Order: sequence, then structure tokens, then C-alpha cells
Amino acid sequence: MQLDGRVAVVTGGAVRLGKALALALAEEGVRLVIHYHSSAGPAETTVDEIRALGSEAVALRADLLQPDPIPSLIEEAAAQWGRLDILVNSAAIFEPADLAHTSVESWDRHFAINLRAPFFLSQAFAAHVGKQQRAHIVNIADWRGIRPDTSHLAYSLTKAGVLAMTQGLALALAPNIQVNAIAPGAILPPPGKGQSYLDRLADDIPLQRTGSPAEIARALLFLLKSDFVTGETVFVTGGEHLV
Repeated sequence: MQLDGRVAVVTGGAVRLGKALALALAEEGVRLVIHYHSSAGPAETTVDEIRALGSEAVALRADLLQPDPIPSLIEEAAAQWGRLDILVNSAAIFEPADLAHTSVESWDRHFAINLRAPFFLSQAFAAHVGKQQRAHIVNIADWRGIRPDTSHLAYSLTKAGVLAMTQGLALALAPNIQVNAIAPGAILPPPGKGQSYLDRLADDIPLQRTGSPAEIARALLFLLKSDFVTGETVFVTGGEHLV
């Protein structure tokens, strides 16, 4: 896919990794729909940064904890420029809880935002794209999807679901919509943590360092420019998922 002039929706695109992915797409000439929930100010800042790169962008709010806004988000996004070409499912929550401390409320929040929302966003996106137009869906997963972290158990299970969903959607939406995933490793510290959190992880990573959002962005661009890759997960972890 030639990216210049395409239109992408990036959920959670106002902050952190979602923002980095959105800016990387903007540098390729992609027009952006930046989804946010509570980060209205950062979303507008991201839109301004995208426009400064010479591309176009709008910010749209939706609460992915609720199912009703999901089709509307895709409809509103499509109405901006009359088309959609790329969906990046990046929005997620990452709340610590082991087996004993996982509440029903935490379980439901994780599964609603991290798994249900990407599924039904993909459903609405595919319905808009139809059977002829070439398009891409890229899901942001996590290495914990294959090696569950017992201190983030509900989160890990949702990311295992994202990996399975990626394969299922790749089969269901072929041949015109390619569906892939990226599983990041230690890229950004969790909210409230600093660089020292990442530094402590480096010794346990085979490549002996943590990564950066730019490395995830390069994986995204590789998948979007590939015409013969679907149903795959690219692990960008420095080998962390192997140990």
C-alpha cells in the first residue's frame, strides 16, 4: 500500500505509543483520525503536531468501555474524508492485579476496552471498506499474550485474545483487508513509572536494552507496506518474549 493520502484511525492516538504511531503515519502523508476518551487536550496537541508535519488530522472522542459509540466512531471517521484505509487498534488499559485480586469490574474493563472494542471496531471498519477496497487493520498486542504475566492476569488474557482475534479476522477479511498485530516489549514505562522502571528490565532482555516507540512505528510501516503478510504478529521485544 502506498500510504500518502490514505486515511487512518488510531485508537488511543492522543498519547504514548498511539501518538507515536499516529505521528509516524503522518510523516508518510497519511491523514489521521485520532481517537481519545479523556485526553482531549493531548488529542488536540497531537492533531496540531500532525498538521505541522504537513498532513491532516481530526480528534474524535469515544468511550470504548461502552459498545454503543463504536460504530459511530467509524462512521464519523469515514465522514471526515469519505474513506478509511487503515485501522490501528492501540487503545488499551494496563491495570495490575493477580488472580486473587482481580475483581469482576477490572475483568470487565479490560475485556471491554482491550478486546471487545478492537473486535467491533474492526467489524465496523470492514463493513465500511467493503469487499473491493484494499485496507489494513493492525492490532497492538503484547508479548504477555503468549507468556501471561500473573501480576497482570486479566490484561494478559485480553492480549492473548487479541492475538487469536488477529488470526481470525485475517481469515474472515481476506483477500482485500490484511490484519496483523504488533506485540511490543519494554517500550514505555507504565503511567506513573519513570525511566528507572525500564532500566531495571534491561538485564533480563536478551538484547540487553529496552526499546523505543520508533521501533514499533517501523514495524507498523512494514506491515502497512507489505502486500503478502496477514494474520501475523511481529514481536518487537528485544527477545523478552522468549525468556
